Amino acid sequence: MDKDLDGNVDEKKDNRLVYEVRLLLTAVMFYTRIPCPRWVGYSDEQVNRSTRYFPAIGWIVGALVALVIGLAYQVLPVAVAVVIGLAVGVLITGAFHEDGFGDVCDGFGGGSSRERTLEIMKDSRLGSFAVIGLILLFALKIAVLTYLVGVEPWYGLVGLVFIHVLSRSSIVTIIFFDSYARLDASSKVRSIGHKISAGGLIVSFAWLLPFIPLLWQRPWWFLCVPVALLLRLFLGAWFKHRLGGYTGDCLGAAQQIIEVVCLALILGLTGLSGSCPVC
Repeated sequence: MDKDLDGNVDEKKDNRLVYEVRLLLTAVMFYTRIPCPRWVGYSDEQVNRSTRYFPAIGWIVGALVALVIGLAYQVLPVAVAVVIGLAVGVLITGAFHEDGFGDVCDGFGGGSSRERTLEIMKDSRLGSFAVIGLILLFALKIAVLTYLVGVEPWYGLVGLVFIHVLSRSSIVTIIFFDSYARLDASSKVRSIGHKISAGGLIVSFAWLLPFIPLLWQRPWWFLCVPVALLLRLFLGAWFKHRLGGYTGDCLGAAQQIIEVVCLALILGLTGLSGSCPVC
């Protein structure tokens, strides 16, 4: 495989299929801790274009978490199975998005100006806002998934995968439509701070198409799509108001917020439909 003197891959010499596989594996390499072959290579342009496969990471992470929960639920109480599944999810991603959520909690909670907020978010230390925010985030996830999987194991686990993909597809729209707030050497995601193409945006939402049969069986879950997009609009406006745009931490926080809100929405809609006797 051809590389330049810096070790970057010469993408122009790939055929289309190899190039797309490379981008997919780049997304896996960048957003998870799953090992990837060395021939994948690395370049800022490559990472930037791999954003179209961000929702595919939702398929991978969501499916693995759902599988672990489903297997653990066969021998353990549902709450314990959910905690184990969430722990596996954190290990797979390296708490990539949760770290962003915690940094946003600290920055937006303790920063009084744009500069101070960005400075706090760049600090690797956790503050009170981050600790409290992460405790509440995981408590809500555990509570929602315990009820959801407990009353509808199959649809609950498939719904979990659906929300993992939907939340990441929604985040791609932030990269497409909004501006990056911090373009300097301290940026955690300076290589994905540029707008992706319209084609890339379409590809990112195409990862939701396999869920159409699920939505046909649970049509009220379709409300998660507009809710996720409305949340994305609200969060994008909030980031712009406070920072002038988004950062990598903002993307992680938005993904976590959309994920947990949509999971809670699924539980609520399941209760309203009469499928959940304890809701």
